[in-house]
Amino acid sequence: MKPTPEILMVDDNPADIDLTSEVLAQSKQDLHLSAVYDGAEAICFLRQQGKYARAPVPDLVVLDLNLPRKDGCEVLSDIKGDPVLAKIPVVIFTTSQANSDINRSYELGANCYLRKPGNLPEFGAVVQAMATFWLDFASLPQKEER
Repeated sequence: MKPTPEILMVDDNPADIDLTSEVLAQSKQDLHLSAVYDGAEAICFLRQQGKYARAPVPDLVVLDLNLPRKDGCEVLSDIKGDPVLAKIPVVIFTTSQANSDINRSYELGANCYLRKPGNLPEFGAVVQAMATFWLDFASLPQKEER
């Protein structure tokens, strides 16, 4: 039996996390969503430090760029610069449409860049399409035991 996919969402907007969680709960995919609200917490979660010592290793990271304490680009750089974490796909999911943000994200190793739509139906469609692509169609690296 295939293990339940783990998603880590890093976003400082609780409404976006709640909405994403609701959309994913309504989907046919069996998955588990964890969420943290800033970049420093994301790194602790991913490295299983402190209160995150038993955190699941995510199959996918959904990362906002505009975060407190450590911005999304810094988090992305840390993930892709760490040999243990580098294989985890990272989807940038943000409101920014700036070419500089898009280019920088890909330069730092983002696997995908998605803009958060401003309306509910489109937001739900993007989240559902992202989950379907990454969890149903993409071949993800096998998790290594830590």
